Amino acid sequence: MKLTIKQEKFAQGLFTGMSQREAYKQAYAYDKMKDKTIDERACVLANDNKVKTRLEGLTNELKNRNMITVEKVLKEYAKICFSDIKDFLAYRTEKIKVDEDEEGNPIFGYRQIVDAKPSEEVDGALISEVSIGKDGTFKFKLHDKLNALEKAGKYLGLFVERKEVTGPNGGPIEINNMNEIDRLAFIKKVAVNGDEGD
Repeated sequence: MKLTIKQEKFAQGLFTGMSQREAYKQAYAYDKMKDKTIDERACVLANDNKVKTRLEGLTNELKNRNMITVEKVLKEYAKICFSDIKDFLAYRTEKIKVDEDEEGNPIFGYRQIVDAKPSEEVDGALISEVSIGKDGTFKFKLHDKLNALEKAGKYLGLFVERKEVTGPNGGPIEINNMNEIDRLAFIKKVAVNGDEGD
């Protein structure tokens, strides 16, 4: 089902947003043709199964290459949501000799050891900031895990924001005396803005 060079050029033209007439004119010699003839031929060509299949293929290639999908966004949120500090560093307390007593016996103390993993072993997409302080201390900051959990949870419908709306002095909202149009407008206003009834 391979296209000819001219059919491919026509399909590419359609894909870039040209009209059928423009795509046909760029792909084929049309000097002696009337616009009506060009339109008829372009329409037949655009409905050819090979051309349709090629257009679908071009569209899918673009989606796979550039498209931001819900799945990709949720996958990135999930990485942040479930990241663990131990994916980036190891920490421990180490017993060390700090001195000796009068009899020559060792006196031990403890120090905290933090070992950062090499950059090629960690997912850099999870780190928002890296710095080295004036004292030479290496610091890094992960993306906000709680924020990612909240956004992912809202998208998945795990967190429902509820509002309580009341009438004057905390009483019920009276909508019985409203006609249908006013009642629907009032409900929409309250749902969106949380405004109380008059």
